Amino acid sequence: MARRLTEKKIVVASHNAGKVREINDLLRPFGLEAVSAGELNLPEPDETEDSFIGNALLKARAAATASGLPALSDDSGLAVDALDGAPGIHSARYAGPDRDFGFGMKRLNREMTESGRTERSARFICALALVWPDGDEAAFEGRVEGEIVWPPRGSSGFGYDPVFQPVGHTITFGEMNPDAKHAMSHRADAFRQLIAACLKD
Repeated sequence: MARRLTEKKIVVASHNAGKVREINDLLRPFGLEAVSAGELNLPEPDETEDSFIGNALLKARAAATASGLPALSDDSGLAVDALDGAPGIHSARYAGPDRDFGFGMKRLNREMTESGRTERSARFICALALVWPDGDEAAFEGRVEGEIVWPPRGSSGFGYDPVFQPVGHTITFGEMNPDAKHAMSHRADAFRQLIAACLKD
């Protein structure tokens, strides 16, 4: 049984303003105020774990310890079956030092072609970790299944969205209305689990 979050202020263990804004929107209905690790000038720990949940817990533990507040962290990425689950936890780094996702998508298509495998199946995965300063913690993993398409389609979203077409749809995340994407995304799935476990009475 996960612990209920009764505190009204938490730190989001991220320096990514867009991600913090998205998480804030999800938390606001519960009367929570979220500040970012960036606003508090907290250091970013090296992501040394080999799983999404491991890296999310690592970041949340560091932020909770440094801030004295409960900390929420997310770690997410794209896992492609033809590449044996790559780029996975390295999804951002896979796009190069400048996080050029245009380059990353071309690399993805090239390596899938070179693999000689025909399957296009893939999934976005998001791990959320909530850690209290006293050491209590909870973690949740959400996912959305789909396939990789080429060429990229659409300019909405970010990252690999223009090449990811979710199961049951004929458009990519890059072509999808943001509200429609958020309602079914890997992050929304993980948040539903966190809300049910830690925020709802």
